[in-house]
Amino acid sequence: MYIVESFEASISASKLDEIEDRLDREDAHILVTRRKPLRFQLYAKPDLLERLVEVLERSGCRRLASRDLETSPAPKHGVLPDDSYATSNQPTYVFLNGEWRPVLELRMDGCIRLDGQTATCTLMRDIRAGEMVVTGHSGVRTASFTAPDHGDDEFGFMTGTVSSERQAPVIIGQIASSMKQVRDSGGKIVFVPGPAVIHTGGVHGFCGLVEKGYVHGVLSGNALAVHDIENALFGTSLGVDTQTAKGVHGGHRHHLEAINRVRSCGSIVAAVDAGVLNSGIMHALVTHSVPFVLAGSIRDDGPLPDTEMDLIKAQRRYAEVARGASMVVMIATMLHSIGVGNMIPARCRTICVDINHAVVSKLADRGSKQAVGVVTDAGLFLDRLDREVAALERQSPTPVAALEQQSPSVTRALPYKEKDSETHQAEIPPQTQ
Repeated sequence: MYIVESFEASISASKLDEIEDRLDREDAHILVTRRKPLRFQLYAKPDLLERLVEVLERSGCRRLASRDLETSPAPKHGVLPDDSYATSNQPTYVFLNGEWRPVLELRMDGCIRLDGQTATCTLMRDIRAGEMVVTGHSGVRTASFTAPDHGDDEFGFMTGTVSSERQAPVIIGQIASSMKQVRDSGGKIVFVPGPAVIHTGGVHGFCGLVEKGYVHGVLSGNALAVHDIENALFGTSLGVDTQTAKGVHGGHRHHLEAINRVRSCGSIVAAVDAGVLNSGIMHALVTHSVPFVLAGSIRDDGPLPDTEMDLIKAQRRYAEVARGASMVVMIATMLHSIGVGNMIPARCRTICVDINHAVVSKLADRGSKQAVGVVTDAGLFLDRLDREVAALERQSPTPVAALEQQSPSVTRALPYKEKDSETHQAEIPPQTQ
């Protein structure tokens, strides 16, 4: 991780070479941005930055941005002081008591709250009157994962924002390999699937990933669960037979009957326990203790009893399940994908899958620059991903220690319930697609 600091200098080329040689020994790097006058960016580790700045200043270089942090108290609950700093999802540091400290719980469109020596990203509505909030840009820096001309080996196949259909098989294989790395190291993989997963025949592939332990949380809407349960009970999705792709007489009411049966049981978990629901994605999540959140919207039928129709609560539950994820895989749901993309930090490996090229591009346009897009059918993607993961497992089974680390402490998955807490630092708007 490198903090990027800008400088201006009136020095000779030989002097600059001398400085670069010194910085190379400290794993620091220079990127020249202008020749006349000479301006450059210093990429330095947070704990080394200030010492290297002193070296540069003694050599005649001038720091262009102040490190003095500015703060103001919040005037009232849910109201920020004027000119409050707006966060991005990029790693961010603030200068406190002589050192650069990371901002915790980072997400887009938040503010930075100070509590003693701790800086935390939070949302406007969670600020309380009198809390100290960072204002302006002084004393705040964003960081880079790599130095200039240094690639990111951790996710090296990310050479472009969107991968074309022609490249999809290769990219899916690489995604499967990366997922296995995350799983073997005890990391957390969260999926954000839309109802098109059901329509396009992706149920078998998704359930395969759940059964193999590659799904550690699911964030979606009422529609995914409704059509999955419809498919499990009637073999249809939106009244269309998922095996023959033909409409079924009376199929237009199948989703309502599916909702009604679950409501009669009281919840999806209760429907599984009662033997009413015996297959499908929701059944797999319950039987493998994978937490899920279903966020409601104004257009939802029913809804299912597990669907959270309170917008604020749904945001908080999404945030809690997504927190700490090493990888997020978004499949065929533009609004949920953009929402989750807004709340996860840039260090989180992000995959966006959609048949529409514009949907994949829009995620990056909205700020999730780390996202890799795969333009392909959701069902085909999941089927191939499951097969690629199965092949990797046969070649190199996941270590027992990693499996134990990820084993849930409960025997049944429950719709995620928020912690009894007054404030939450990372949230997204629940939108259904």
